[in-house]
Amino acid sequence: MLDELESTFEQYRNDPDFLKELNFYLHDYSGRETPLYYAESLTKHLGGAKIYLKREDLNHLDSHKLNNVLGQILLAKRMGKTRVIAETGAGQHGVATAAAAAKFGMECDVYMGAEDVKRQHLNVFRMEMMGARVHSVTEGTATLKEAVDAAFAAWMSDLDAFYVLGSAVGPHPYPTIVHEFQKIISVESRRQILKKEGLLPDTVIACVGGGSNAIGAFSQYVNDKEVQLIGVEAAGHGINTNKHAATMTKGTVGIIDGMKTISLFEEDGSVSPVYSISAGLDYPGVGPEHAFLKDSGRVTYVAATDDEAVQALLLLSKKEGIIPAIESSHAIAQAIKQAPGMDKKQIIIINLSGRGDKDVATIADYLGEKITE
Repeated sequence: MLDELESTFEQYRNDPDFLKELNFYLHDYSGRETPLYYAESLTKHLGGAKIYLKREDLNHLDSHKLNNVLGQILLAKRMGKTRVIAETGAGQHGVATAAAAAKFGMECDVYMGAEDVKRQHLNVFRMEMMGARVHSVTEGTATLKEAVDAAFAAWMSDLDAFYVLGSAVGPHPYPTIVHEFQKIISVESRRQILKKEGLLPDTVIACVGGGSNAIGAFSQYVNDKEVQLIGVEAAGHGINTNKHAATMTKGTVGIIDGMKTISLFEEDGSVSPVYSISAGLDYPGVGPEHAFLKDSGRVTYVAATDDEAVQALLLLSKKEGIIPAIESSHAIAQAIKQAPGMDKKQIIIINLSGRGDKDVATIADYLGEKITE
């Protein structure tokens, strides 16, 4: 099945008719290209580098996820598939898959950890509104890792279905496919910053769970050695506790979900349970391309705690009137640390991978506020 997927992908990735159809839906259905926004008030508040936000939160369905989903759904269409399977953590990939399946008349089953179902019930309802069947996974920590496992198992029991994998993880060719369909983020941001400033950014920052938005944000800058690339993981309660998902910071090389990469393992070799306030970042591994970028030294990976991410979310909300996803807020937290020490002529691009509507209840609870009965 993976061989068939790879051959289909290679057949169509540069096919003019395929790309014409994909670009049509990216433009007319998703609303691309997304703006590169100069966050003037945040920049003035921090007092250092200019901060630009790549506004993936303005995509249809509120995140970068639809970029990849549209590409994979169009591959599924060419393969004659009528049913798709997906995993989801924060729910954004599940929502995007449910929407695209509805658009193209396909059945859709989405697997989501029971803990994430509770945290992101709004997104569960959105998926169900569009006709998807959402399966709550109760094994293990009942979060993203278990959702991935359940989705793979469901696919193995019905190979006539198409697995729409949402992050840059899993067996080949999925990491390559996700990179290809997410690279549009940096294709656009590179062109946009050159038009706005006449030069490349000094730094590009993106949050990292499995790594799809970061791979997309970094892709077109990897060969520009003067551009610093920073991936920000979830430090949760702190990297010296057992409540984090800082794979790159604390992980080791091993096998997880059909890929050799850097992951968090217990002493007995089992996969470690992980934690983050963000349902989209609590994954114990990372895409193999990210592992390579770390080992090669091209990308620097750091971690931000729950509290740092929440405070970053609140700061952007108050300074720019933009409520970011809690995932993206980890990247904002790094910019808050870094920008004041940079020259005012320098430029940071933050990939704002999603909007925070889905996280309002979580943030309110974190702050001790009650917004629902």
